[in-house]
Amino acid sequence: MLAGFDAFGTATRLTEIDRVPVFENEFWTARQRQAHPLHEISYRACFKPQLPRFFIEAFTPPGARVYDPFAGRGTTLIEAALTGRRAVGNDVNPLSRLLIAPRLDPPAISDVAERLGDLERTLPPADDAPSDLLAFYHPDTLRDIARLRSYFLDSVGDSIDAWIRMVCLNRLTGHSSGFFSVYTLPPNQATSAVRQRKINEVRGQVPPKRDVFEIILRKTRALLKAPLPADLGRGKACLLTGPAECTPDIADASIDLIVTSPPFLDVVDYPMDNWLRCWFAGIDPRAVPITLHSSLADWERFIAACFREFARIVRPGGKIAFEVGEVRGGKVALEHAVLSAAGGLPLEPLAVMINRQAFTKTAQCWGVDNNAKGTNSNRIVVFERR
Repeated sequence: MLAGFDAFGTATRLTEIDRVPVFENEFWTARQRQAHPLHEISYRACFKPQLPRFFIEAFTPPGARVYDPFAGRGTTLIEAALTGRRAVGNDVNPLSRLLIAPRLDPPAISDVAERLGDLERTLPPADDAPSDLLAFYHPDTLRDIARLRSYFLDSVGDSIDAWIRMVCLNRLTGHSSGFFSVYTLPPNQATSAVRQRKINEVRGQVPPKRDVFEIILRKTRALLKAPLPADLGRGKACLLTGPAECTPDIADASIDLIVTSPPFLDVVDYPMDNWLRCWFAGIDPRAVPITLHSSLADWERFIAACFREFARIVRPGGKIAFEVGEVRGGKVALEHAVLSAAGGLPLEPLAVMINRQAFTKTAQCWGVDNNAKGTNSNRIVVFERR
């Protein structure tokens, strides 16, 4: 299938590493916003929905159990649910579950509008928010954010509340009027208040007053503008919070397919990128044990521990699509470490896929050339459980 793939007009290049075939091509579209809008929740270092869809459609029938042990914003899980599979997800960061669960059980837009109207009218004033946040928000905007935060920290009553909290987490900061904040970094990377004051000074900007409740409703309409399966993930998804290498709640040989991407060494500072989201959700980012390894050897040992768990939970004949990137300026290709980490386990390496694209928004945002620094490429090691 891979050797003859040419859906985008380019022949697949075939090489080999460690006696494993390597297939290089563009295997899914490079065009932006080609997936369901339900995915449009930003999270640092997330992959495109087309990546899990490629493997879900290639390796599983409807009803299969598709798992992501590093779920992040839930790309694999949302795509699994959209294609009629059963989503199983895990992430060590409790923020992940807050971003995923509401999109697997979305409310009606009319219900969200009604609840927002009630909240705007009835929420009492909240305790003062940290004054540093005025670097991001107009005082009136910050008061509304604090009112909502206090409400959700007290209780999340139902799926409508959970949805509104999820949208709030996504709208806290960004670089357009569709966010609560003044112009700042993209929403998947919150800068510090000190740095934001410098940005404001350089740009000559003052945080404008935003209509928080209208922004939430507008984003809700955008996320739910396309048709959804009647039942989506309701009652079928399983979401866990904990380390990927220890998931006792998942039964032996119960997973049909894993599609995932682990932390890439210490490239991304997930806790601090999400510090503002964690503040809103009442999470201490310093207490979240996200794995960040500066040593390739330490990273490989961590991945080996994860693969031992994967070998337990994936059924014989099931597949693992393990996406890693080019890190350290493209000098480190992690597939070698992944193949080594799986050594000695009943996991047969089938292929390494290198998906290269002519353009992505990521490359443009960070001002790098196409396929430089790994921004436009995915490297996926595919295994089969023997």
